[in-house]
Amino acid sequence: MTVSPVALRRQSERNPHATAQYWRKCQVEELFEMPFLDLIYRAAEVHRRHFNPQEIQLSTLLSIKTGGCPEDCEYCPQSAHYSTEVQKETMMDVAEILEKAQIAKARGASRFCMGAAWRGPKPKDVEQVSEIIAAVKNLGLETCGTFGMLEEGMAEDLKNAGLDYYNHNLDTDPERYNDIIHTRQHEDRMDTLGKVRRAGLKVCCGGIVGMNESRPERAGLIASLANLDPQPESVPINQLVKVEGTPLADAEDLDWTEFVRTIAVARITMPNSYVRLSAGRGEMPEAMQAMCFLAGANSIFYGNKLLTTGNPEEDKDRLLMDKLGLRPLQYQTEA
Repeated sequence: MTVSPVALRRQSERNPHATAQYWRKCQVEELFEMPFLDLIYRAAEVHRRHFNPQEIQLSTLLSIKTGGCPEDCEYCPQSAHYSTEVQKETMMDVAEILEKAQIAKARGASRFCMGAAWRGPKPKDVEQVSEIIAAVKNLGLETCGTFGMLEEGMAEDLKNAGLDYYNHNLDTDPERYNDIIHTRQHEDRMDTLGKVRRAGLKVCCGGIVGMNESRPERAGLIASLANLDPQPESVPINQLVKVEGTPLADAEDLDWTEFVRTIAVARITMPNSYVRLSAGRGEMPEAMQAMCFLAGANSIFYGNKLLTTGNPEEDKDRLLMDKLGLRPLQYQTEA
């Protein structure tokens, strides 16, 4: 069905993240197959139509409960199924979390993201993280949580506590999902995303590339994200961080141009979303990151650690932003 430009404009005015078209996997593959510079140019044009290209949204991610996760995800050093250097830890103290949040805000972050290594929280866990969310929100930061699969009513409880975003990644192409994750189904992720949307929370949803997937499988991941309705407000694109002890520790290196292509295709297919450079950025040269920003990335995780893996130090990020003429997006609290 063809949608008229007027209808698309009206739909965008109602909800800028509403899915304007259904992206067939073959259409996304065609974008990936474009000549590299033509693809970057097209993505840059889309970016400039929807965002100020000089603004970067800065998020800080903190693992508030680390290790011992019962899920069997081949990329994850926090899984209890693998022997890695990550040790199981209890929930961090509220005061320590708030101290980290205050530091993040002082250094320019506008969103504070908290992750807990659970398959899904228990009711008592939701009570505990709700207290933390409310305290962080009172600092004047946007809040985001990634706590696994949610039961009925939990998303509403988190929303009432002051949570703004819920992160729940689709990880990879639905057709190879259970080649990578062995303890849940793709439909389980979709079920939690539905609960999150019905509760009125914004969605942070992306995936991981560099897990020995093919280009068509990368296209499948992007298509599955772009066809969420509404589309995610934030789309983190992670490059696999290979950790000894996980099944993907020996995955083949992804060519840098393929990662940039993924950013560009995400921007074209999800024009109103914040596309975030996430895990793996610590191994990316400055020139590669600059190409990602040109291709439409406009958000980064900011800080020296992402859950359990390294990230560029804040000073290096600031220097790079200065070189490129980029500035942090300021979070405007509601009156």
